[in-house]
Amino acid sequence: MRGLEALGEKGIIRLIWEYLDRMPDLVLDLGDDASAINIDDGRVAVLKTDMLVGETDVPPGMSLRQAARKAVVMNISDFAAKGVKPLVMLVSLGLPRSLREKDIRDIGAGLGDAAREYSTYIIGGDTNEASDLIISCSLLGFSNKEEIISRSGAKPGDIIAVTGKFGRTSAGLKILLEGLSAPREIEERLKEAVFIPKARLSEGLALSEAKVLSASIDSSDGLAVSLYELSDASGVGFMIDHVPIADEAVRFAEIHDLDPYNLGLYGGEEYELVVTVKPQLWESAKRAIAKVGGTLIRIGRVIKERRIELRTNGEIRSIECKGWEHFKMRKP
Repeated sequence: MRGLEALGEKGIIRLIWEYLDRMPDLVLDLGDDASAINIDDGRVAVLKTDMLVGETDVPPGMSLRQAARKAVVMNISDFAAKGVKPLVMLVSLGLPRSLREKDIRDIGAGLGDAAREYSTYIIGGDTNEASDLIISCSLLGFSNKEEIISRSGAKPGDIIAVTGKFGRTSAGLKILLEGLSAPREIEERLKEAVFIPKARLSEGLALSEAKVLSASIDSSDGLAVSLYELSDASGVGFMIDHVPIADEAVRFAEIHDLDPYNLGLYGGEEYELVVTVKPQLWESAKRAIAKVGGTLIRIGRVIKERRIELRTNGEIRSIECKGWEHFKMRKP
C-alpha cells in the first residue's frame, strides 16, 4: 500500500471517488474548480469548498488577519474561474487552544475584509478545537447553465491567455521560506503578493457575461499545473510562446541566478485565470476585460497533440507537470 506522499492530493481524491456514487447530469465534471447542479429552467447552483491549514498555507510573517482573508480568496478565485458571483459563504474554524482573544478578532477581521472586498456574505459555519489553525470556507452562488465555464471546452486553434503576470509569489516565498534576500524596493512587493493575494472575480464575471471563453481554470497550483489540468479535461495540448513574468520576479531571478521561467511556471498561489478563447472572439474578450480594469495576455495556442511546450528564443522546451500539490511537495 502506498503512503499519502506517494499518492499525492489528486491520487487521494481518485481513490475516494471509487467509493462514491456519481450524481447524474452534473453541470461540471468532478475535479473542476467548483461543483454545479441543475436547479430548473437552465439555472444552476454552484458550490465550492476549500480549506486553509496553518502548517501548509500560512508562511512565516503572514498575520492571522491576512490568513483569514486568504482563506476566502482561495475560494473566490475558483468561482472567478467559472464566471460565477458568490452569494453567501459558510466558514468552519478549527482553532488551537493556544490562541487568544486578539487572535480571534484578527481572524474575524480578515474574514470580514474579504467578504466585503468580493461583495459576499458569511452567514454561518462551525467552530471546533484543533491542533492547527483550520479555516474552511464553503461558497454558494447561482448561474445560467450556458454561462458557466468548465475546464473541458478548449479546442485546437483557440488562444490561451492569462489575466496577469507570474513569478511574484514564487520569489516572495523564497524570501519567506528560504531566507533569500531582495532589494528593499522589490522585497515588499514580492511579500505582498504572498500576504495579500487577489482573486480575479471581476475579470471572470466579465468574460462569462461576454460568452467568449471555451475553458477556464484558476492558477492557484501554478501555471504549469493549470495547463496540464486544462489539457487533461479538454483532451488537447498547448504551444506556449510567452510566459508573462513580473519584472520584480525577473530581477529577483537575476540576483540569485535562478531561471525566471521556473518562477513563472511552477510557483502557485497567484490566483490568475488561465483561459482559452476562440480566435474570432479574442478582441471581444479583451474589450470585456478592459471594461472592468483588467488585462488579458495571450500566452500561446491550443494544439491537437497532447503535449505542452514552451517555444522561446528559437528553442522548444517541455513544460513539466509540477507545482504545488498537498502531500507531494512543499511550496518553492
